[in-house]
Amino acid sequence: MSAAPCPRVRVTSDIADAARCLQQGGLALFPTETFYAVGCLARCAGAVARVYQVKQRPVQRPLPLLAGSREQLLPLVRLDAAPSGLLERFWPGALTVALPLLPDAAKTLSPALAAALSREGLAAVRVSPHPAAAALARLAGGVLTSSSANLSGHEAVRDPDALDPRLLQALDGPHDVILAAPPRPAGGLPSTIVRPGSLGFLHVLRQGAVSLDSLRAAGFSVAL
Repeated sequence: MSAAPCPRVRVTSDIADAARCLQQGGLALFPTETFYAVGCLARCAGAVARVYQVKQRPVQRPLPLLAGSREQLLPLVRLDAAPSGLLERFWPGALTVALPLLPDAAKTLSPALAAALSREGLAAVRVSPHPAAAALARLAGGVLTSSSANLSGHEAVRDPDALDPRLLQALDGPHDVILAAPPRPAGGLPSTIVRPGSLGFLHVLRQGAVSLDSLRAAGFSVAL
């Protein structure tokens, strides 16, 4: 896969290289199971602020978070708030689950992101099945912000050579990087977002790659 020409953004296929860029406060454009994402280490305050800036995303909208394993989420959210079997069945996968923040979650998040999430007391989290995305989070040493690599309200893309030039021009930090690593994102729909409710119900906040029929077939009740 080739990346759109932009002299300010370095392209690498080395996941460890991209992880080092994140550890130094950079932003990364990286493939996920659905589309290319733009993200950073969720604990890096300056990088989180830049994600909002480059996407032109309102700061009142908390960023979703991506992990390389469930263990990375243990300091952040109450995994036991999910209905029994949900995470085992659909993680790793394109299911984002809004789970209650733990009291000490702010220690693993930038102050601005912690404040945005604390207003609802929930964080939208998932464990990615994409090998490069999951490895990036593990090697970087923490959960990543993961929002589609496009300006807010614009179309998401599957290939780095289709990235919006306006987004690329905004990536002018010394440690910003494009990770061009296989496999190619599947496209289609973004991740499905659910919030566990009472009596085991799943409130569907966004329909997406994990169908409602799949959730029902696994024994879960869903409400739109």
